[in-house]
This record gives sequence, C-alpha cells and structure tokens, in this order.
Amino acid sequence: MHVTTGLLAALAGLGMGLSLIVAIGAQNAFVLRQGLRLEHVTAVVVVCAVSDAVLILAGVAGNSWLSTRLPDAITVIRVAGAAFLLGYATLAARRALRPSSIAVDAGGARNGLLASVVTCLALTWLNPHVYLDTVLLLGSVADSLGAGRWWFGAGAALGSVLWFSALGYGARFLRPLFARPAAWRILDAGIAVVMTLLGLGLLATAL
Repeated sequence: MHVTTGLLAALAGLGMGLSLIVAIGAQNAFVLRQGLRLEHVTAVVVVCAVSDAVLILAGVAGNSWLSTRLPDAITVIRVAGAAFLLGYATLAARRALRPSSIAVDAGGARNGLLASVVTCLALTWLNPHVYLDTVLLLGSVADSLGAGRWWFGAGAALGSVLWFSALGYGARFLRPLFARPAAWRILDAGIAVVMTLLGLGLLATAL
C-alpha cells in the first residue's frame, strides 16, 4: 500500500476518532475532574488511551460480530453501564450539595491511585457508547478501507491519545477558576446531570 494513501487513511481515522471522542460524557468528565485536581492524571490518561486503542484494534480486526451474534451480551453491558453511571451521578450530586466535602485547593477528599484507575476502567469498559463508537462504528469504517484499515485505526488511536492528554493535562490551567468552591459545585452538578441522562438513556435502550 502506498505510504501517501496510508497517511490519508490515518488522517481520516484521526479526524473521525476525535469527532467521536470530543463529546460530553462520563469518561471525559472524569478525566477533566482528575486533571483539575492534579490527581493521578498520567495513570488516568494512560488507562483511557490504552483502552480506546484496544477497542479500536478489536473493531479493525473485525470483532463487530458481538452485536449480531450475542445481542444478550449487549443488553447486559447496557444495564451494568446504566447502574454504574447512575451510581456515580449520585456521588457527584452529593459532592455538589455538600460544601463541606469540597476543599478550595484540593476539590474534595483525594482518591487513591487504585480507586481512580478502577473508576476510570469502569467508566470506559462499562459504557456501551464506547463499544458502539470504537468497535462498531470505527471498525466498520476501517473495514471499508481494505488495506488502509490499520492506518485508519492507528489514526483513531492517536486521536484518543491526543484528546485525553490535552484534557487531563490542560485542565490544570483552569485551576484558578476552580479555586472557588462554587465552581466545584457547578462542575459536580453538571457531571451528575450528564451521567444521569446517559444512565437513563442506556437503561431505556436495554429494557
């Protein structure tokens, strides 16, 4: 395959990957909050980027058969994802409603590395939208490119690395704004609303 054609496929993958990932969601909200708190940012960025790369690889390799051959698995994933999102929304709402739990500099009690990584993994792997975007949508587009599918997948994976790095490490520049407890209340309230809507939406599609 010609290198120029491959690079064009990679650019297409980069553009499509960014268009899918740069959207308000539970995963992005969590990365943003970790970045604002300067809390295990590198670990969270790596987990998100590697997870996306694995899922994109699965899609490019042709594993989209899951949705057609095992529809019950999709339903289970949706219910589990909805339960987790609604639970996390409840925690975010509690933080927003309890000013005593929000410190001006730290943004609340700090979580350990393991807790942050586990939460990040759950928000990624229990979210059906991630599978729809990476395994199914990106995978189907990659298949249509023939020999260029791996270039396309590489570009999409690079898009995830760039986005999560920018979101996680760039959030620190917003710290002066979030030096006020009111800003944390607004952020947590927004996270609670977004996760509640996502959770209810997933539950509705599963029932």
